[in-house]
Amino acid sequence: MRRRGIVALSEEERCALQKIANTRTEEARRVQRARILLLAADGETQAKIAETVGLSRPSVILCLKKNKEAGWEYALADNSRTGRPAIISDATKMWVRNIACQKPLSFGYPQELWTITKLRKHIRETCEEAGYAELKDIAKSNVWGILNAAEIKPHRIRYYLERRDPEFEAKMHEILLIYKQIELMFDENGNIVWPDEKSKTITVSYDEKPGIQAIANVAEDMQPTQAHGYVARDSEYKRLGTVSLLAGIDLLTGEIIPKISNTHKSVDFIAFLKVLDEKYNHGDKIRIILDNHSIHTSKETRRYLETIPNRFEFVFTPKHGSWLNLIESFFGKLARVCLRGIRVKSKDELIERIYRYIDEVNEDPVVYRWTYKMDEVSAG
Repeated sequence: MRRRGIVALSEEERCALQKIANTRTEEARRVQRARILLLAADGETQAKIAETVGLSRPSVILCLKKNKEAGWEYALADNSRTGRPAIISDATKMWVRNIACQKPLSFGYPQELWTITKLRKHIRETCEEAGYAELKDIAKSNVWGILNAAEIKPHRIRYYLERRDPEFEAKMHEILLIYKQIELMFDENGNIVWPDEKSKTITVSYDEKPGIQAIANVAEDMQPTQAHGYVARDSEYKRLGTVSLLAGIDLLTGEIIPKISNTHKSVDFIAFLKVLDEKYNHGDKIRIILDNHSIHTSKETRRYLETIPNRFEFVFTPKHGSWLNLIESFFGKLARVCLRGIRVKSKDELIERIYRYIDEVNEDPVVYRWTYKMDEVSAG
């Protein structure tokens, strides 16, 4: 059995290496190194690769090491020759690194990322005009050496999630403060103690779960038997459409307040707000924790809110901060317990079963509590 490939190649990289390995015009050294990478990607051992390409095992290891450090083009390139090394000043190295830290598009090229070949070609073509003539014959290995010394790898992408909301910390603190205030409204026996005020503030954690699919079986499921202890299901199915669940949790009672719709628009959000408006005493304020989705701030929504001034207060989670919203815990449970593997005969059946599941939850509601960083929050 072959091992999992020790070299990961994209389809584009594999095609480029296969072209080099099969050509008769490339240098023999580059052909051998291309074959090393292809064999490694197929899961061959280093010893087997060395035997196949007719090289020593250290040569194979060096090629694989160079590929891991800087990509396949660097692995195919020759190392700098021994002897007196070319002198490249710090200013020249900085010029090369500055180019590598910009996208090829900045220089008029269509590529998104640099390859060693493209970068070296650009350096050779522009170095004299920029005042760095010593680079006009620079080798690929020297280009990589300059970049690797500064740990620059412009051929690679590493993804991250940027916090684009400059008020992230402030918004997070506001939400945690609300959770802290709610926590302090319970006495030692878990009973709610309302402040001596005429009007109450109801807090609802709200979000939408759009795109819930209504899927029908083509053939009936076969239930577990002694012969097979699992549900047997035909792999073919039929899509019947989708629905959206708009839901909130009353953070004092744990009650789930649902509204299911065929769409996910401002009119649906307004319909949910009307459900809340009818549910709670008209003298109370309804505070909703929600994200900054466009339907929550649309013209239609604002127009509706103007008809009932001071009834609702919106507290927005920061961008990429939906995890701060307690309703997400319920949505996770809904997906695991109710929606996992669900099959229905119609969208109406899907809607009815979701409502029925929420009714079961509300028979014995759970008051969700936030614990992360709560010891850092003062309710004062």
